[in-house]
Amino acid sequence: MPADPQRSARSRRPCPHRQPCPAPDGLDREAARIVASHPEQGWSLLCNGVVLFEDTGELLPDGRVVAPHRPLRHALPAPVPA
Repeated sequence: MPADPQRSARSRRPCPHRQPCPAPDGLDREAARIVASHPEQGWSLLCNGVVLFEDTGELLPDGRVVAPHRPLRHALPAPVPA
């Protein structure tokens, strides 16, 4: 089936919001706006094409996978000997 040229052009348009969305391969990619949310399934689609999963894993538009990256808990400093 041939690709729909209108759909293809729409998907390449920049996001309509004032601040341009972060690139999908940028370090700030998770700051993009959510365009579709499915919390019951554990994922959201961001305006830059990244699928963000509940466990903090990501699927990039080019098919690459980013492993879950939850922040590490900060350890309390060791007590100072008296």
